[in-house]
Amino acid sequence: MKPRTGVMRVTGGEHRGRVLHTPNGRLTRPTSARARSALFDWLAPVLPDARVLDIFAGTGSLGIEALSRGAREATFVERDRSALLALRRNLATLRLDTRAHVVASEARRAMKNLIGHGATYHLVLVDPPYEDDWRELARKVHLDALLTREGVLVIECRVRGPETSTSAQELDALHRIAARRYGQTTFHVYQRIDLELKREPSEEEGDRGYE
Repeated sequence: MKPRTGVMRVTGGEHRGRVLHTPNGRLTRPTSARARSALFDWLAPVLPDARVLDIFAGTGSLGIEALSRGAREATFVERDRSALLALRRNLATLRLDTRAHVVASEARRAMKNLIGHGATYHLVLVDPPYEDDWRELARKVHLDALLTREGVLVIECRVRGPETSTSAQELDALHRIAARRYGQTTFHVYQRIDLELKREPSEEEGDRGYE
């Protein structure tokens, strides 16, 4: 049986198929289930026992996906009040709150505080509401300072036309190792040292959602 239209679900791991709450029944800048599933299948080598940072977390779909698939803990950064309520509800419903830390703050301020405390992560996920937001963030915060030596940074962008969204080949001390497009979403992946990430065949255009 297919899920109802507009319902967001975890796509893999321990909580596969579980519904994620959204503010007032609306989706908040959702990453499509198809794109999310393909991305995390590809990131599988990074996830076991990983520390994850989800910036512009919204209702937490990316960080929760990582926790469901084996990450040890996740930090979620979000400032919108309605999104925070849904995020905390999702973590409590899935009993993930003991493995999660929610930072209710503007992204740049939160990241500077995390860097100041020496926090580092195996996987950093950036899903800004607007594509220019991550560029502004990168100009003011050294994103590489948040990564472990072999950590992975993933920046999500929406596709505006027939070509994928553009992103810098180099970002601070990081090198872009992949730009993967799924439907109307492109993930730009950065790393200091290449990991042998699982390479999948190119995804076809379109998004049929989670089935």
